[in-house]
Amino acid sequence: MSDELTTFDIKILEQIQRDASLSTGELADKIGLSQSPCWRRLQRLKDEGYISRQVALLDRTKFKQSFVIFASLKMATLTEEKREDFLRMIAITPEIMECHSVLGEMDLLLKVLASSLQWYQTFIFRVLLKLPGVQDVQSTVTLTELKYETAIPVRGNLAL
Repeated sequence: MSDELTTFDIKILEQIQRDASLSTGELADKIGLSQSPCWRRLQRLKDEGYISRQVALLDRTKFKQSFVIFASLKMATLTEEKREDFLRMIAITPEIMECHSVLGEMDLLLKVLASSLQWYQTFIFRVLLKLPGVQDVQSTVTLTELKYETAIPVRGNLAL
Protein backbone atom coordinates (compact mmCIF):
# COMPACT_ATOMS: atom_id res chain seq x y z
CA MET A 1 0.00 0.00 0.00
CA SER A 2 1.05 3.58 -0.52
CA ASP A 3 2.59 5.22 2.51
CA GLU A 4 0.34 8.26 2.39
CA LEU A 5 -2.97 9.18 0.87
CA THR A 6 -3.13 12.39 -1.14
CA THR A 7 -5.76 15.06 -0.60
CA PHE A 8 -7.56 13.80 -3.70
CA ASP A 9 -7.45 10.21 -2.41
CA ILE A 10 -9.02 11.33 0.87
CA LYS A 11 -11.71 13.30 -0.97
CA ILE A 12 -12.51 10.27 -3.13
CA LEU A 13 -12.80 8.02 -0.08
CA GLU A 14 -15.02 10.51 1.75
CA GLN A 15 -17.32 10.92 -1.24
CA ILE A 16 -17.77 7.24 -2.03
CA GLN A 17 -18.52 6.51 1.62
CA ARG A 18 -21.43 8.94 1.30
CA ASP A 19 -22.57 7.65 -2.10
CA ALA A 20 -20.82 4.78 -3.87
CA SER A 21 -23.24 4.99 -6.79
CA LEU A 22 -21.61 8.17 -8.13
CA SER A 23 -20.33 7.84 -11.67
CA THR A 24 -16.65 8.60 -12.19
CA GLY A 25 -17.65 11.89 -13.82
CA GLU A 26 -19.84 12.90 -10.87
CA LEU A 27 -17.12 11.90 -8.43
CA ALA A 28 -14.51 13.86 -10.38
CA ASP A 29 -16.73 16.97 -10.31
CA LYS A 30 -17.27 16.69 -6.56
CA ILE A 31 -13.56 16.45 -5.75
CA GLY A 32 -12.30 18.93 -8.37
CA LEU A 33 -10.37 16.56 -10.61
CA SER A 34 -10.83 15.53 -14.23
CA GLN A 35 -12.45 12.17 -14.96
CA SER A 36 -9.44 10.09 -16.12
CA PRO A 37 -7.14 10.88 -13.16
CA CYS A 38 -10.10 10.38 -10.81
CA TRP A 39 -10.79 6.93 -12.31
CA ARG A 40 -7.10 5.95 -12.03
CA ARG A 41 -6.98 7.02 -8.37
CA LEU A 42 -10.20 5.16 -7.63
CA GLN A 43 -8.82 1.99 -9.25
CA ARG A 44 -5.56 2.33 -7.30
CA LEU A 45 -7.49 2.71 -4.02
CA LYS A 46 -9.38 -0.49 -4.86
CA ASP A 47 -6.23 -2.35 -5.93
CA GLU A 48 -4.41 -1.32 -2.74
CA GLY A 49 -7.27 -2.50 -0.53
CA TYR A 50 -8.46 0.86 0.77
CA ILE A 51 -11.85 0.05 -0.76
CA SER A 52 -12.75 -3.50 0.16
CA ARG A 53 -16.25 -3.60 -1.34
CA GLN A 54 -19.18 -1.43 -2.39
CA VAL A 55 -22.64 -2.18 -1.05
CA ALA A 56 -26.13 -0.71 -0.70
CA LEU A 57 -27.26 0.07 2.85
CA LEU A 58 -30.81 -1.07 3.55
CA ASP A 59 -33.24 0.29 6.13
CA ARG A 60 -33.56 -2.59 8.60
CA THR A 61 -36.94 -1.37 9.85
CA LYS A 62 -38.45 -2.01 6.39
CA PHE A 63 -37.65 -5.68 7.03
CA LYS A 64 -39.17 -5.75 10.53
CA GLN A 65 -35.72 -5.84 12.16
CA SER A 66 -36.61 -3.30 14.83
CA PHE A 67 -34.31 -4.45 17.63
CA VAL A 68 -30.53 -4.19 17.77
CA ILE A 69 -29.20 -6.46 20.48
CA PHE A 70 -25.64 -6.88 21.68
CA ALA A 71 -24.99 -10.38 22.97
CA SER A 72 -21.90 -11.03 25.07
CA LEU A 73 -20.74 -14.64 25.00
CA LYS A 74 -18.62 -16.48 27.54
CA MET A 75 -16.74 -19.25 25.77
CA ALA A 76 -15.11 -22.51 26.84
CA THR A 77 -11.70 -23.37 25.46
CA LEU A 78 -12.22 -24.83 22.00
CA THR A 79 -10.20 -27.23 19.91
CA GLU A 80 -9.15 -25.86 16.54
CA GLU A 81 -11.87 -27.93 14.87
CA LYS A 82 -14.60 -26.66 17.23
CA ARG A 83 -13.35 -23.10 16.79
CA GLU A 84 -13.68 -23.46 13.00
CA ASP A 85 -17.21 -24.88 13.49
CA PHE A 86 -18.10 -21.93 15.70
CA LEU A 87 -16.78 -19.37 13.20
CA ARG A 88 -18.57 -21.11 10.33
CA MET A 89 -21.87 -21.03 12.25
CA ILE A 90 -21.41 -17.32 13.03
CA ALA A 91 -20.68 -16.62 9.35
CA ILE A 92 -23.80 -18.40 8.07
CA THR A 93 -26.25 -16.95 10.60
CA PRO A 94 -27.70 -13.88 8.85
CA GLU A 95 -29.14 -12.28 12.00
CA ILE A 96 -25.62 -11.97 13.45
CA MET A 97 -24.39 -8.76 11.86
CA GLU A 98 -21.03 -8.51 13.62
CA CYS A 99 -18.82 -10.63 15.87
CA HIS A 100 -15.92 -9.22 17.87
CA SER A 101 -13.43 -10.81 20.23
CA VAL A 102 -13.25 -8.63 23.37
CA LEU A 103 -11.23 -8.22 26.54
CA GLY A 104 -12.89 -8.64 29.92
CA GLU A 105 -15.14 -11.19 31.59
CA MET A 106 -16.87 -12.11 28.35
CA ASP A 107 -15.06 -13.36 25.26
CA LEU A 108 -17.16 -12.28 22.28
CA LEU A 109 -19.57 -9.50 21.42
CA LEU A 110 -22.23 -10.12 18.77
CA LYS A 111 -24.49 -7.57 17.14
CA VAL A 112 -27.83 -9.25 16.40
CA LEU A 113 -30.87 -7.90 14.54
CA ALA A 114 -34.19 -9.12 15.88
CA SER A 115 -37.82 -8.64 14.92
CA SER A 116 -39.06 -8.99 18.51
CA LEU A 117 -37.88 -9.85 22.00
CA GLN A 118 -39.78 -13.13 21.79
CA TRP A 119 -37.93 -13.96 18.58
CA TYR A 120 -34.62 -13.15 20.28
CA GLN A 121 -35.41 -15.36 23.27
CA THR A 122 -35.99 -18.28 20.91
CA PHE A 123 -32.80 -17.35 19.00
CA ILE A 124 -30.78 -17.57 22.25
CA PHE A 125 -31.95 -21.12 22.95
CA ARG A 126 -32.05 -22.45 19.39
CA VAL A 127 -28.92 -20.81 18.02
CA LEU A 128 -26.58 -19.03 20.44
CA LEU A 129 -26.53 -21.60 23.23
CA LYS A 130 -26.08 -24.40 20.67
CA LEU A 131 -22.93 -22.84 19.19
CA PRO A 132 -19.76 -24.81 20.04
CA GLY A 133 -18.25 -23.68 23.34
CA VAL A 134 -20.86 -21.12 24.40
CA GLN A 135 -21.23 -21.23 28.19
CA ASP A 136 -23.19 -18.05 28.87
CA VAL A 137 -25.02 -15.28 27.00
CA GLN A 138 -25.66 -11.81 28.39
CA SER A 139 -27.74 -9.47 26.25
CA THR A 140 -28.19 -5.73 25.99
CA VAL A 141 -31.22 -4.54 24.05
CA THR A 142 -30.94 -1.08 22.56
CA LEU A 143 -33.87 1.29 23.00
CA THR A 144 -33.02 3.96 20.46
CA GLU A 145 -30.32 4.26 17.83
CA LEU A 146 -28.79 7.66 18.52
CA LYS A 147 -26.09 7.43 15.87
CA TYR A 148 -25.50 5.05 12.99
CA GLU A 149 -22.55 5.71 10.73
CA THR A 150 -20.86 3.47 8.21
CA ALA A 151 -18.21 5.94 7.02
CA ILE A 152 -14.85 5.71 8.76
CA PRO A 153 -12.81 8.86 9.37
CA VAL A 154 -10.11 9.00 6.70
CA ARG A 155 -8.47 12.26 7.76
CA GLY A 156 -6.94 10.75 10.90
CA ASN A 157 -7.93 10.76 14.54
CA LEU A 158 -8.50 13.95 16.46
CA ALA A 159 -6.15 14.54 19.37
CA LEU A 160 -8.08 14.80 22.63
